[in-house]
Order: sequence, then C-alpha cells, then structure tokens
Amino acid sequence: MAKRACASHILVKTRDEAERLLKQLQQGAEFDRLARKYSTCPSSRNGGSLGEFSRGDMVKPFDEAVFKGPLLEVQGPVRTQFGWHLIKTLYRQ
Repeated sequence: MAKRACASHILVKTRDEAERLLKQLQQGAEFDRLARKYSTCPSSRNGGSLGEFSRGDMVKPFDEAVFKGPLLEVQGPVRTQFGWHLIKTLYRQ
C-alpha cells in the first residue's frame, strides 16, 4: 500500500465550474494552464502541483481520491470543505 503520493489539483467554488473545467480537460485543455487560471488554491501558481505528501496529510475525500483512484487521470469533481477539486495523481510510492 502506497504511503506517499504526488498530485495536482484545481480547486473551485462550485460543482458546475468543476464540471465545466473537466469538460475542457476532456477536450484536450492543459491541466496546469487551467489550474493557473481558475484554481482558488495557492498551488495555482505552480499549475496546481501539491508536490509529494503522505497518506493522511490531506482531508479524507481528497486523500481517498489520490490513494485509491487511477494514476494520471483526472478525477472529480471531489467535494471537500474547501470546495470542489479536480485531481490528477502523478505517482504513488
């Protein structure tokens, strides 16, 4: 079972906005470009990159998506107390 992961995300306020961005990603938009433009998280200046973190460092719904979902595929929208996330897990170890 992986104990560490690296992920990027886009955080927005509404599910509708997350779904609109997900459609753009499915049509070929670049994840980091959309994160820089639309994400409300400070990680937006890094293209949404959260770097590497340990299991349990993030809130539960986010943590579950990162550690249980597929690699290199955009997951979401995932709701947390911070808003709605689109999450891309880059690797787990």
